[in-house]
Amino acid sequence: MCSSWRKTTTTTTTCTASAHDNNNNNNNRLGFRGHKNKAVAMGSVNGVDKKLTTELKPPPANKLLTLPTMLTIGRVFAIPIIVTTFYLNSRLGTTVTTCIFIAAAITDWLDGYLARKMNLRTAFGAFLDPVADKLMVATTLVLLCTEPPEAAMLGQWPWLLTVPSIAMIGREITMSAVREWAASQGSKLSGAVAVNNLGKWKTATQMTSLTILLAIRDPSFTKVGLLGASGIGLLYVSAGLAVWSLVVYMKKISKVLLLV
Repeated sequence: MCSSWRKTTTTTTTCTASAHDNNNNNNNRLGFRGHKNKAVAMGSVNGVDKKLTTELKPPPANKLLTLPTMLTIGRVFAIPIIVTTFYLNSRLGTTVTTCIFIAAAITDWLDGYLARKMNLRTAFGAFLDPVADKLMVATTLVLLCTEPPEAAMLGQWPWLLTVPSIAMIGREITMSAVREWAASQGSKLSGAVAVNNLGKWKTATQMTSLTILLAIRDPSFTKVGLLGASGIGLLYVSAGLAVWSLVVYMKKISKVLLLV
């Protein structure tokens, strides 16, 4: 009987061990390697989950007022101050106007940099930023056309400022309409009118030329000089880049439409 009990126990133990080995083999085939390796596997899975969580990290809450958006709003509120100080016709008025415009030009770059660096992009900021830029530039161009700097001899030839001003304002109105239409047509057309390097160079020359033209309204500037000539020259360069970039955008749109 003892012998029979030993035989039965041995057989049971052998079967249990054999079943355990078979389970291990099946687990190995399926990629599981026991409790210790299972922890590693789970750690690997968790690692993937963590990576996916990092890559698919949702954007921050879409707050209405972030720091970049507040800077953009500041540019809009600066426009009435520029208009007021522009018509003071004094050295103080010219200095204040020029300084405010320079500060606005700096914030134009700064708000975009902060929005990208701090991940503070918002739908409201994306809408307001180009609007503030266009309002600032269009207002300054109109002001300079109404009272051009005498030092640049623009009083005798006012059309020197009128022609590039019409070209730049007309380009901005056209591009706004084109971008709105492209956004309603789909992502392909929206990508075709994305900001390119020509637009960035246009903005840089535009801001520089307008700063110079505002500064030479100071009564101490009595002659054209190199500064006044460079201001007018850069304004025409900016107008040329504006028209050129518009042509480039229209070519990209036409290519996309032909492929559709």
